[in-house]
Amino acid sequence: MTQIRPATPADVATILGFIRDLAAFEREPDAVEATEESLTAALFGAHPAAEAVIAEDEIAENGEPLGFAIFFHNFSTWTGKRGLYLEDLYVTPAARGRGVGTALLRHLARIAVVRGCARFEWSVLDWNEPAIRFYRAMGAVGQEEWTVQRVSGEALVRLAGAE
Repeated sequence: MTQIRPATPADVATILGFIRDLAAFEREPDAVEATEESLTAALFGAHPAAEAVIAEDEIAENGEPLGFAIFFHNFSTWTGKRGLYLEDLYVTPAARGRGVGTALLRHLARIAVVRGCARFEWSVLDWNEPAIRFYRAMGAVGQEEWTVQRVSGEALVRLAGAE
């Protein structure tokens, strides 16, 4: 059985390890800049930027971590309500196919409903066909007409006029 619980500061090293594993899976193993310190501040500081949950094997003696999800609220001007945005979801390779991903998504959907969110959204890499099939099976609908735009690094500094 899978148990989902809110992450605590004691989970930060595990979360960072999962983030690194996810980055390797997404073919960006050197892209992770997060540190335990930055994650601790972002998740548990005075003004948390996001929340995290941990999936554990409730049968295992020490509640072996099987995966995690990091999420935060966004806002829809069209609905006038906030939404829940899933930033990352990761399940260890050994735990895949055991319902852990489903448990994480259901848990987050319940949070969205309880908090009155109009939407529960996330992005998926277009080449990750197994994930896309899984999400479609869970009822997700692809937003094919939308394209994610990003400004970061030096381009962000230039856009801000802070050169």
